[in-house]
Amino acid sequence: MAARRAVRGGTSPESSSEITSGQTHIRSAKPTLPKKQKALSLQLSARGQWSMWPAFAAGQTVLRNHKPCSAPEERTCSNEQALLTIPKPRHLEQLESYLRKELQTLDLTKGISQELKLQPYREIFEFFIDNFKTYKPLLSAIKNEYEATLEKAVKGEDVVKLTLALKMARQDLTKAQVKLNAMTAEYGDVVPRRRFESLEKKYSDLLQEMKTLRKDFDQLHEEYGTLLEIHRETAEERDSFFTRLQEAERSHTPRPNWAKCSEVIPGGAERWDCLAKGKSSHQLVDVLLEEIGTGVLKEMNVFRGWGKGNKVPVHLRYEGEVKNKKPTKKDVVNILKDIWKEKTALDQQTGKRSSLPEFFLSYLQKKYGDASAVEWSYTLSEYMRLCPSNHVMSSFYEILTGKVAEEQYHSQNQLISDLQKELAACDSYSSGSLPSEQFRMALREAFPLKRRDAIQELVDASMFSLDSDDDFIDYISLFKEDEEGNPEPFVAKLRSQYVSEKQEYLQELKNSLGDVTEVDADDLKAAFCRIDPEISDQTLDAYIGLAYQVRREQPDQEVVPVDTILERLCVGDVRRVGPSPRKESTTDFEGE
Repeated sequence: MAARRAVRGGTSPESSSEITSGQTHIRSAKPTLPKKQKALSLQLSARGQWSMWPAFAAGQTVLRNHKPCSAPEERTCSNEQALLTIPKPRHLEQLESYLRKELQTLDLTKGISQELKLQPYREIFEFFIDNFKTYKPLLSAIKNEYEATLEKAVKGEDVVKLTLALKMARQDLTKAQVKLNAMTAEYGDVVPRRRFESLEKKYSDLLQEMKTLRKDFDQLHEEYGTLLEIHRETAEERDSFFTRLQEAERSHTPRPNWAKCSEVIPGGAERWDCLAKGKSSHQLVDVLLEEIGTGVLKEMNVFRGWGKGNKVPVHLRYEGEVKNKKPTKKDVVNILKDIWKEKTALDQQTGKRSSLPEFFLSYLQKKYGDASAVEWSYTLSEYMRLCPSNHVMSSFYEILTGKVAEEQYHSQNQLISDLQKELAACDSYSSGSLPSEQFRMALREAFPLKRRDAIQELVDASMFSLDSDDDFIDYISLFKEDEEGNPEPFVAKLRSQYVSEKQEYLQELKNSLGDVTEVDADDLKAAFCRIDPEISDQTLDAYIGLAYQVRREQPDQEVVPVDTILERLCVGDVRRVGPSPRKESTTDFEGE
């Protein structure tokens, strides 16, 4: 009854809303009518009774097969010509206008266009069902059957839901696009974090690689400077050798047949072979001169005294003729060795080093008496002067005449003694021999400052008397001497290297001083530190004292010519303490 009153007499909007909402149970899956349909329903209900146009209009022509709610595009030309002569009910016009507008807003190009087109008709039909109460059950049953039938070729989403979802999706898309544009503008120059971390790691690796390369470059640059300096010195040595070679080529003579010397040397070929073993042509000349000189010396009966002046050495101060004692080389060597033995014992006892010329004379006076002391002094001096190839005689004579300091003699002996201990320590079986490779390693341990070529020279000298198939070196025999005090080639090579290394050290010192002709103590110290950075203060003070002929407590500000400095240093025991900063790499061993 309430629904009927709403249709006939007009009800309030609230009552109409209740009627409209009460019909949603017909199809639970469909949404309620839109707001604009509710408004239309209210307007139609407020009119009162429904107009029966065109049934009650007398004398009017009714269109056949006319569908008042059809879409505008479905109307034919004949319908347009057969317009009603009386105006349509306002409510019908409103329904048709609503239908036209809804159909015009639809996008019929999509795949579900028929479903979208059906929705406005469904809304109009639901309006009729709600307002025709009498036929509502029948109309609802018809609608339900049609809906059930449609839900069986089409099982898709509700168009309303899809439309709403599409609308929301478009809104979200717009928001996302706006946000994306904002982020693109704000972060256009920003790289992703993963890319940033990758680039940061790559930068760190490249930075570390650059530091390593910079360090290697600095080292190579330093080595390049060193090689440049070595090249300069090598070029100077090459030019010097070339000049000497040219001079030698201009004045050279054919190599002599040294075997002929055995015919005139006492002892024949056997003795000459012993004297010439391992010696160069220059050394053989000295040997030959010694044999000639000693031969003449044996024929002399007296020597002429040098006088008693202050310039005459203390052991040769005598006027008149001096008798020649005519000893053998063996006798001379034994006397000189005994002198060294007695002097070393005295120096150790007193704690200070005595003068060799004074001790030499006192030893002869003590052993032979005052009368024969001068005779032995002259005889021994002459033998030592004429035998430079004999190490015992030559070293004693150089120290006796002041050409070499006594420290050199003791330093060389200590060098040989240390090497013997090193070799013995490597000989775990005390067999007296070592494999050649182990012998080489022992030499390297004993002489860490020697160059590769120097070590190889010592190895070659140690194998001088060995068979080619023998890989063991009898190191004990390397230090033996013959009855005249001549050492084996190995010890002779050690001593010659000592002298050459000293000369090379002093040449480096001269090069470090530059072109100056005079130098003071401070500049000389700086030059020593440049060529020998590991030199100790004690050794440096000893070298400075030797160069300036002063003691440590005396002032040493005197300026001395460079040549004088080098001559004084050449007399003393001056040698390298640590590796050379320029030639440090040459002391390394290749292939080890």
